[in-house]
Parts: sequence; C-alpha cells; structure tokens
Amino acid sequence: MTELPKLLLHADALLHARWVLPMHEVGKVLEHQIIAITNGCIVDMGPRVELLGRYMAGYEYFLDHHVVMPGFINAHGHSPMTLLRGYADDMPLRPWLEQKIWPAETRWLSESYVAAGTRLAVAEMLLSGTTTFTDMYFHSEVVGSVADECGIRAQLASPVFDFPTAWTGSADEGIAKAERLHDQYSGHPRIGVAFGPHAPYTVSDAPLRKIAMHSEELDIGIHMHLHENAQEISEGKQLYGLRPLRRLKQLDLLSPRLQCVHMTHLLDDEIQLLKDTGAHVIHCPASNLKLASGICRVADLQAHGVNVALGTNGSASNNALDMLAELRLAALLAKGSSNDASVVPAAQALAMATLNGARALGIDNKVGSIEPGKQADLIAIDLEHPRTQPVYDPCSTLTYSAAASQISHVWVDGQALVVNHQLTRMDLAQVLEEARRWGAGIAAGA
Repeated sequence: MTELPKLLLHADALLHARWVLPMHEVGKVLEHQIIAITNGCIVDMGPRVELLGRYMAGYEYFLDHHVVMPGFINAHGHSPMTLLRGYADDMPLRPWLEQKIWPAETRWLSESYVAAGTRLAVAEMLLSGTTTFTDMYFHSEVVGSVADECGIRAQLASPVFDFPTAWTGSADEGIAKAERLHDQYSGHPRIGVAFGPHAPYTVSDAPLRKIAMHSEELDIGIHMHLHENAQEISEGKQLYGLRPLRRLKQLDLLSPRLQCVHMTHLLDDEIQLLKDTGAHVIHCPASNLKLASGICRVADLQAHGVNVALGTNGSASNNALDMLAELRLAALLAKGSSNDASVVPAAQALAMATLNGARALGIDNKVGSIEPGKQADLIAIDLEHPRTQPVYDPCSTLTYSAAASQISHVWVDGQALVVNHQLTRMDLAQVLEEARRWGAGIAAGA
C-alpha cells in the first residue's frame, strides 16, 4: 500500500540557526535548530534533522554561522537625547544636567526635535540588536508614534516633575498625561506605558503617593532614577531624614512594579529591601562610569535574588545605545569591583540584557526568551568574523568578543526589521540627514 505524503505545516518564516540561545535556561546552547514563526509568534523550535521538511514557509533564513537569541531589551534610556550626543561630556551629573542639558532642552525641545532624535535612536538600536526599549522623555506620545511607525517594541515612562518643564507645568499634569497615554496605548501589541517620576530630588511626597496608588489601580510600572549618585543620597537624608530607597518604602512605591534605575551606593539592608519587595534594578554601567556616579553592586544584588536588567541611559551620557557593549561592560565591571572573576558570568550578562529586562518591564510572558507561544523578537549575530573565531562557547564569544556590527538580522513580532545589516522600514540616509540638520542648528545656537 502506497504511503500518503505528510501534509506540510505553514509558517510565515523559518530560521535555520547554527546556534540558539533560548535564555529561559541561562547558559543553555542549542545547535543546528529551526525556529518557525507564524503571525508574529514562535510556533515551533527543534533540531534541524527533526523539523526539516515539516514546514512550508514564506521566507527562510539560512543562518549557518549565526547565533539566534532573543532581542536585547534596553530597559532605560532617553531616546531623543541622541541629538545631544557629545554635547556635554566630562562633567559630573548635576552640573551636566543643570548647566548644559536642561538649558539646551529648554531652548530646543519640540515635537519635531523629539521625533528626529527618536528616529535616530531607533535606527541605532535596531542595527545593534535592541528589539525593546524603555524611554523616559518629554512628548512621550511622539516617542510612541515613532516607535509604532518603526515596528520596535517600547515602554513609555511618561515623565513627572514637581516643577514646570517644557512639557508639563506640574507633577499632577505629568501624572494626568501618563494616564491619558496609558488609555491611548491600552491593548497595543508592542507599546506599553509606565509612570516616570524623574528622581527623588525632583518629585515630592504627595505626587509619589499618588503615583503609587494609580500604578496599583492601573497595574502599570513605575520607572525612576534612584540612588544615581552620592549627592542624591546625602540630599535625601538632609531633606527627608531618610535615604531615598527608605523614603520610597514609606511612600508605598516599593513593589514588583518599580523599576529602579542606577542604584549605586547601596547598603546591605537596602539590597535586602529590594529583594523583599520584588523591585527591579536597571543597571546602566557606561553612563554611571562616565558621570562618575558610582557603581551598582550587581553581584550582591544577584546573590540576593534581585532581578537586575540593563539600560544604556541616553546618548548624551553613554554615548551610545549599544547593548552588546553594555552587557560586556556590566560583566567586567562586576568582576573588577568585587575582586571576583566568577561573578556575572557571560551567560548571566546575556540574561540581564534579555529575559531580566523583560521581567523588569512586566512583559516576560511575551518576550525575553525563545519559547513556543512567545512573540518572535529575535536577533541573529554572525560569528564568521576574525574577532569571534574560534567558537568554544557562544555565550562567552558574544559577551567578550562580538561587536554590534556583527548583528545581521532583527525581528520584532516576527517582522524582519533588519536583514543583512540593512533596515527594512526606515530610510537611514534620511534619518542621518535629519540628525545632521539638528546638530548643526544646536551647535550654531549653543
């Protein structure tokens, strides 16, 4: 009797990968895999010998020298500040803000400025493997619109300040704008909203209590600069009689919804407090070093079970949005500051840039690892390069040797946004020309 042919399953795309880092098991490496994507989701993954011939696909990507892994999650940044890259370097944090950055923003801030800076940031992030980013900046609705247009995933941390800014007149207005933004993007597949109280020294108790209450009611995150440097901590003790983290505990802000950005100069009991409350830490090593703000105790936080993710901060204080460079620096800095070469091993640094970031943003049910049912936010890194040969351990090779320029493909929600190092939905020449025009104007008016 003649055997009937098996029916082929349909997939929108098949990725044939030399190596896969699924990330739900830190350090696990799979070889010669096929990943099937349909309707933006990962529907299947398995050895090539088992899945070959099972699927009929619209697109197939043969990634014979590549690692495929979840896209990077840049858990903290200020995207439009790409237009101030290099504008004010080699200065401490507060003079940098008060004497250079805030005056420049007061003069130049507009919706067109925000749109141009965000487009430049998104182009840079996509080309360096970031598929999700958090943004804390004025005109959050413009950042969201650009992110939507470009196909990237984003969390909009709508900023709140006590004092008038170029965008809001008060903390209450900032809170109201965040709530309207949340309504606008409710149900959006790629864009979420969080409250973005700027810092303990720019937001007083009453607005923070209000944010804590509304965050719980709406079940959305709170994204805040916290323990960024020693000055912030000493001022907090003078004004409130408490270190900033303890003050936030009194105001009911510490919870799994809180994303604590920077977290330098931590005491042992503060690390335990973070563990007990489930708050997340967003580590920004390059920016913290460049502004001489301090060093986050990443190894101690991880030893206590605190979730630590990674962010670049803005381009005005990094000065890049390169998450591969950031995770390498995080690993090296942790080793050097703790005098222990074994802390933050390569695989853990990669997890900080992927699944840990998804946990911090509350989207780990969607992204951050390669598993059937999750969204296909993936990147491919070509290791066929002198700086990444030979390959003994792909995790170590990526963390300590690879460059962002080796990232050849990027998918978000299954959509190919970078193919063979080229953006598919953005006109890079136009983005760069727009950035040059803004840079020339800012330089002439400085």
